[in-house]
Amino acid sequence: MSAGETQPLPGMSDLCAPEVFLWQRIEDAARRVFHRYGFTEVRTPLLERLSVFTRAIGEGTDVVQKEMYTLQDRGGREIALRPEGTAGVLRFAADGGPERAEARLYYLGPMFRAERPQAGRKRQFHQIGAEALGPPAPAADAECIALQLHVLRECGLDGFALQVNTRGLPEERAAVSAGLRAALQPRAHELCEDCRRRLETNPLRTLDCKQDGCRAIVAALPPVSSFMGEASRAYLDETMRLLDRLEIPARINPLLVRGLDYYIHTVWELTHPALGAQDALAGGGRYRIEVGGRALDGVGFAIGMERLALALQAAGVTPDAAAARPRVWLAAAGAAQTSDLLVLLQALRKRGVSAGMDLSGRSMKAQMRAANRAGAPWVVIRGEAEASKGVYLLKDMAGGAQREMGLAELLQHFTAP
Repeated sequence: MSAGETQPLPGMSDLCAPEVFLWQRIEDAARRVFHRYGFTEVRTPLLERLSVFTRAIGEGTDVVQKEMYTLQDRGGREIALRPEGTAGVLRFAADGGPERAEARLYYLGPMFRAERPQAGRKRQFHQIGAEALGPPAPAADAECIALQLHVLRECGLDGFALQVNTRGLPEERAAVSAGLRAALQPRAHELCEDCRRRLETNPLRTLDCKQDGCRAIVAALPPVSSFMGEASRAYLDETMRLLDRLEIPARINPLLVRGLDYYIHTVWELTHPALGAQDALAGGGRYRIEVGGRALDGVGFAIGMERLALALQAAGVTPDAAAARPRVWLAAAGAAQTSDLLVLLQALRKRGVSAGMDLSGRSMKAQMRAANRAGAPWVVIRGEAEASKGVYLLKDMAGGAQREMGLAELLQHFTAP
């Protein structure tokens, strides 16, 4: 194997200690909060039929047109690595009975998009997400936003900013597109190539273009809500009122549209200053997706774990490497003593004690060095003298003190409350 073959593919990375300890902290915190809100976990496949994503996300989106990893299986079916979590969860919900139409589900896992890798953005990236299925209701949207903020704070992060907007209803899309197209047409020649294409196919996509010239042009546009009906504007107003009641600071950003076509009504995005110019941390929104001949409504969000980990580290939250350190290390003088300590090793572990041992027959000196590297505060030594007396030698690695103990006393020392 050449040197290059030992490296992950571009935009993908291995995850190991100590960084993985921070990820485990994030996952544990998220699960605790989700369970308080009555959400249960769902694990959908990494591979789905291509149509699961194209129909839900939208043929005209950048995700579908530029970023999905697609392939054919041996049966000739077009399939794709999942680029986001909602479509697969909704496919799962549509496959169940009526009870799934109002399920509360969460997921954690990898997603895949063929975009340019940058800080906090990978081609294989990871998301924590939640989907609360049910009919449109401002209270449900406000609760979902509160849940997302709760997850982030449980992870140890604060200081983010919340922006909210409305996508209105599907029947208003034509009026929104026509209004934006008419407003942009006089300056169409100044738009980037992508936005000139979007002007014909999906004018709403021009609002989230990252090109400076396009951003300056769309900043002067009327808000998309001005092309919607009164009911959509009232829905947004009620959502904002409820966020205020929940003491969640939020501002309306009329240019916020999110990148997927399934959204209706409330959409939102969270930013964090620790992430620099590309400060988007997480987002979500209400959606309506047709799957398997039925339309499912819901509201949900996703949090990018790579970006959350960056923000936490910038805020001073570091991986807890001590979590993986053994509490005790066992060192044996010979094969017979190794056999004795192997039995003790398993007895300790079954009692919930983190314990380690070198099983390769190295010298006592080498085993003590291994205990130091592992960071174990205690070492149990079993030599010929200890074996002849039926005892173990317990050594405090910090102070150097040591004393002999019988088996029962030793187990009591590590397992007593």
